[in-house]
Amino acid sequence: MLLFWLPALLVFVFDRLTKIKIMRSMVQGESHQVMGDYFRITSVRNTGAAFGLFAGNHKIFVVISMVAIALVLMLYFRGGRSHRLRAAALGLILGGALGNVYDRLRYGEVVDFLELSVGRFHWPVFNVADSAVSVGVALLAMEIYVQGNARKHEVAGAASPPGDGAG
Repeated sequence: MLLFWLPALLVFVFDRLTKIKIMRSMVQGESHQVMGDYFRITSVRNTGAAFGLFAGNHKIFVVISMVAIALVLMLYFRGGRSHRLRAAALGLILGGALGNVYDRLRYGEVVDFLELSVGRFHWPVFNVADSAVSVGVALLAMEIYVQGNARKHEVAGAASPPGDGAG
């Protein structure tokens, strides 16, 4: 259970602390270079989904977030507990989802502040919760892929005729 609840708690707390720091120390739109043009801290409020899409649809994103949280909990309690990587991945997703839904419920928008760019390519501003969700989804996909390949090999091995293969 620790592999699920600890990442969720750590992500939520770190997300809250970083957002509080940004809200107290920067005005919206303010930006500071950290690593040249590659990494900046930029205070942005997002009323939409990822990348600012569908801005202004606050209530629908609260509902979607709640459904996502329920789905993560269901996946964990229906089998995620028996797989370490799956439990950790789901914990990261839960912590991130809780961090952003907290913002939506408290402020009506999500606080974003991490900005990456390379040349003319600028990644949309994001936050710790978004990062945790992204890493969690990637780990979950990797775990599902590895589990699927393991099952294929088990089935292929069970279907092979007995013998040493020498003919």
